[in-house]
Amino acid sequence: MTTHTRRLLLAFALLGLGASVISTYVHHTLLTDPAYTSFCDVSTSVSCTEAYLSQYGSFLGAPVAVLGVIFFAAIVLMVASAPPPRVIPAGKKVRAAEAVGVAGENVAGYVFALSLIGLAFTGYLAWASFFQLKALCILCAITYVAVVGLLVFSYRAMAPLGSLPERFLRDAGLLVKRPAVLVIVAALIGGGFFTIASFPVDRATQSEHNPAPYQPLTDLQRAQFEKWYDLQPVVNVPIDRASAKVLIVKFNDFQCPPCRRSYYDFKGILAKYTATGDVKYVLRHFPLELECNTKNAGHMAACEAAAAFNMAGKKGTAEKLEAWLFANQGPPFLTPDQVRRAAETVGGVTDFAAQYPAVLEEVKADSQLGAQLNVQSTPTFFINGRRIDGTIPAAALEAAIQLELQRVNGGS
Repeated sequence: MTTHTRRLLLAFALLGLGASVISTYVHHTLLTDPAYTSFCDVSTSVSCTEAYLSQYGSFLGAPVAVLGVIFFAAIVLMVASAPPPRVIPAGKKVRAAEAVGVAGENVAGYVFALSLIGLAFTGYLAWASFFQLKALCILCAITYVAVVGLLVFSYRAMAPLGSLPERFLRDAGLLVKRPAVLVIVAALIGGGFFTIASFPVDRATQSEHNPAPYQPLTDLQRAQFEKWYDLQPVVNVPIDRASAKVLIVKFNDFQCPPCRRSYYDFKGILAKYTATGDVKYVLRHFPLELECNTKNAGHMAACEAAAAFNMAGKKGTAEKLEAWLFANQGPPFLTPDQVRRAAETVGGVTDFAAQYPAVLEEVKADSQLGAQLNVQSTPTFFINGRRIDGTIPAAALEAAIQLELQRVNGGS
């Protein structure tokens, strides 16, 4: 492995490591800070949040960003510790076992093997991002480029792949004789496991029977939240609150993973406060599909799902159908035919096709209202007209409700 190739491999590994570290920070902050908005959320189709908080943001319970940190950190250590190129004097005979790895071919082979695994994994994530979520994650894309760069340049520098297992066994034996290297490897593995184990609960993996654990805000967190909450813009939401003191409006898309999370996480809080009559909760539709909205994320059954919900509402089965739609959101994502069948079997709607044109106009009216209120993504909440984009922890939602009730009742 030449000095030039070594520098290229190190550059791509550091590029991927940097993107993964930032991704880990963004993912962690999204789960812990209700006021945080990711810098790489440009639109509904260019969004890191959409990727990190989806079901594809974790793999076997481990955040993908953390796995990226471990992957690229391991490669940085290997490349950085590779021996520099050695010049063999002309005429000197070198034994085959000694020659292999003289210029770092072993390390290049290991990087190539790891990059093949990385390419398969990033290929899956790219497919999920582009074809399932219909969103581009900028930080994720940087890691894709880093993996491809490592694969290409390690392939050019490695020794024959067939002898890699034999060389690995020999190098593993040498590694045992270097305690410092063993300590670094152990620290990398231990740190990775600790980070994964201590990472906040990813609410994308929660089910109706296992919502994200309720974690009350500390006094400091509550003070910070209230300060942030007061800075959020207040708009006039033209929905009658009747006698309720607090009106909560959610603009929803049944194919939106964060909408599903908020449904499960907020269910108990909303039931608690709406039962008293002091709080009124209203769901409005903002399907990210062109059939009923100018905003589009390629959710091919979102308009049908919204219409089915409205139809079920006339039969008193809307809550039952809502639960089914979120429980069966996917992946794979629902199709229009599946929604129509669910409308009949779960919601008792037997004339979906006949009602659809008229009810679709109701959904479009919701979408137009959302556009007038500058809704850009789902879910978007309005609490007494105060707009909150994205999802917030259940404790923060309850804090906002309590703050609004306190103000309406004459508190400070």
